[in-house]
Amino acid sequence: MDKQMQDVLELLEQNAKLTPEDISEMTRIPPEDVTKMIESLEAAGVIRYYKAIIDWDLVENPYVYAFVQIKVSLERGHGYQKIADRICKFPEVRSLRLLSGEDYDLEFMVRGRSMKDVAFFVSDKIATLGQVQNTSTHFILKTYKEDGIVMEEPEEFKRLHVSF
Repeated sequence: MDKQMQDVLELLEQNAKLTPEDISEMTRIPPEDVTKMIESLEAAGVIRYYKAIIDWDLVENPYVYAFVQIKVSLERGHGYQKIADRICKFPEVRSLRLLSGEDYDLEFMVRGRSMKDVAFFVSDKIATLGQVQNTSTHFILKTYKEDGIVMEEPEEFKRLHVSF
């Protein structure tokens, strides 16, 4: 992958709404070449999806999110893929990652309408899977930064009025 493609990917990762014309202005790559580059990156599976970052705290019925870490026993010949495929099928699971270290093997983010929904999902759907040895659930109380985006605008500095 050349430097131009890397630049286009980084710009799209920062702002997926950029048009080929916007990217062209920033990189000096002709817009037609940017369009072809993006199409080839999509076709190759390098660009998987475009998404918006939502501040659910500002929505009337927000979701509850939690990170769940699990320790699993592996089946001979399958590694982590079999359990990962199974967990990925749950619509509540937003992301899933293989971890290094000794304590836990996999970590996923789960979304529900309440802490109770998330807790029951973990206890009823995940902990009961045959390969799962134990789980650890960490509820997200506040998000300060998501995918490089600060979720709160900094307060404006206001000078105090001084009167004599």
